[in-house]
Amino acid sequence: MENRENLKRNKNENVIMNFSGIYNEQQFYRNRTRMKNISWVEVQDLPGSNCYCDDEARKQILEKMDRYTGEGIHFIDSGNYHYVSRLWLQKIQQPFCLLVFDNHTDMQLPAFGGLLSCGGWIAASLEEISMLEKVILIGPDEEAYAQIEAPFQEKVQFLSREKLQAMTVQEKMCYFEELQTELPLYISVDKDVLCPADADTTWSQGDMLLSELKEFLNIILKQQAVIGMDICGECDPDACEKNLLNDRANQEIFEVWEKYFQIHGNERKGTAANEE
Repeated sequence: MENRENLKRNKNENVIMNFSGIYNEQQFYRNRTRMKNISWVEVQDLPGSNCYCDDEARKQILEKMDRYTGEGIHFIDSGNYHYVSRLWLQKIQQPFCLLVFDNHTDMQLPAFGGLLSCGGWIAASLEEISMLEKVILIGPDEEAYAQIEAPFQEKVQFLSREKLQAMTVQEKMCYFEELQTELPLYISVDKDVLCPADADTTWSQGDMLLSELKEFLNIILKQQAVIGMDICGECDPDACEKNLLNDRANQEIFEVWEKYFQIHGNERKGTAANEE
């Protein structure tokens, strides 16, 4: 596809952002090959960063992210830190669309002096990032979406939890097969979109199966140019009984991304070499 070929840089930055320490208890990144290709961003116990991000915390996070491009896959801890997606998005220097899997809209207006928050980062991105042209939001319920202000709804393509429940397997596959844009995508996954049998998060959860999410991602990655992806939805280290579920989900999503980059990263490398 033409837009895939236009992604000329060959960046696959595998980044773990350690806010809570929960990744120290997981195994998904610990094989020898992955360990060599993982970068850690240490932001544990950073004041002013939990759920809301104040100016000083934002400054420190951005300084630690400065060396990265926004391409590749980024694990950004629990949903309390989903606002970090907004900071990754500002690094993108071309028009793009944002695809979000989440059990919540994350489009609430800020309650505390305009601070960036986990509950409002999508709205902030639409307001502040000129390169972001459209959001595709998968998973929240219709009641929550109805509360979003009309100017934001005009820029969002929405597939609700209720519609997903009513769709057949074939209808779901067709939806994602038809979900093609002229612009490249950035993908953000909050594991709270998953059912409790497949993830254990700090927020209320949906009922999507991990196997479904993986299939949706495989379809998208097969047919669409993708700049990068982030994953959040870890549990609280002090109150996490099923961290193994999150570790498994991270492992399987990571494998989907690695398969994509192994194929299309080489395509991009070959394209760049031919242009030189």
